[in-house]
Amino acid sequence: MHILITSPLLFFVSYLLGSIPFGLLLVKFCTGKDIREIESGRTGGTNAARAAGVWAGIGTALLDGLKATSTVWLARLLVPGNYWLEIFAPTFAIIGHNYSIFLVERGQGGRFRLRGGAGGAPCVGGSAGLWFPSLGITIPAAVLILFLGGYASVTTLSVGLISTLLFGYRAWIGISPWQYSIYGLVSEILLILALRPNIRRLMQGNERIVGLRALLKNREN
Repeated sequence: MHILITSPLLFFVSYLLGSIPFGLLLVKFCTGKDIREIESGRTGGTNAARAAGVWAGIGTALLDGLKATSTVWLARLLVPGNYWLEIFAPTFAIIGHNYSIFLVERGQGGRFRLRGGAGGAPCVGGSAGLWFPSLGITIPAAVLILFLGGYASVTTLSVGLISTLLFGYRAWIGISPWQYSIYGLVSEILLILALRPNIRRLMQGNERIVGLRALLKNREN
């Protein structure tokens, strides 16, 4: 009975924590601009960097990651040893980040929609909550993919895949619960759903490039 009461409460709190639009708040504080009106309109670290500079982007990414990390800590505090709660708490944080209840607005056709980010930083944060040393693998790999690959969307998509492979390997050698690999898989699905417009642009060949490829292209021009 305890877990039947605790689980919905935990997921609700995790969603609310994930919904906090740190990118919107930081950009507003630093520049007075509304991040939703800039570039992609998302509230994550990538767009915050475009709107207010690299430090605003880094600060947004750290805070967004911490949202998901804290939900894992909360799950362990409320129901110790329940791996399912540990993976679904940060999952709900990612959902809140991508579809924030605090960023509801009326879209085309008069329908309401929820704005937010793409989920990359919370995905990394959730992995860190499950196994903190994962940061030493996920972040360097993501930075390398961004710098060499040149696509922020591909970098975001990569973090869910990296988490899946990392926790899958740890489960295979018997040092991590197998449920943790499911977290990476579910996160990847959420990232794909959030980045559908970017995936379409990638397939069409007109996605915005950054990093080394952007530098080389600018030199050519």
